[in-house]
Amino acid sequence: MKSFIPIVAAALAVSFAQPGLGQRHSSPISMQVARDRALAVVPRGRVRSVELEREHGRLIYSFDITVPGRAGVEEVQISALTGRLISRRHESAAAELRERQAEARAHRRRRN
Repeated sequence: MKSFIPIVAAALAVSFAQPGLGQRHSSPISMQVARDRALAVVPRGRVRSVELEREHGRLIYSFDITVPGRAGVEEVQISALTGRLISRRHESAAAELRERQAEARAHRRRRN
């Protein structure tokens, strides 16, 4: 048992020293792969923003994609683990503004 503890400690030290390992948001699917899949769902779209986040217990890439001639954005969520489409929904400009304001308030609360 005594030799087991140093081995576990060494393994943990190595995993946290490696970039991307032991971090809260590591993902087997690259952002570029997820981006390509999101744009395949929204023809002629342009990515305006992207976030890697945990939502409902799942690690996802969330893309806001604008489409020429259409107000608001298409919000496309791609699984960061499998690369599968999780959801796609249209967000009006007003709904998008409310979401950004709520995120800003939550961010301010976390800092305080």
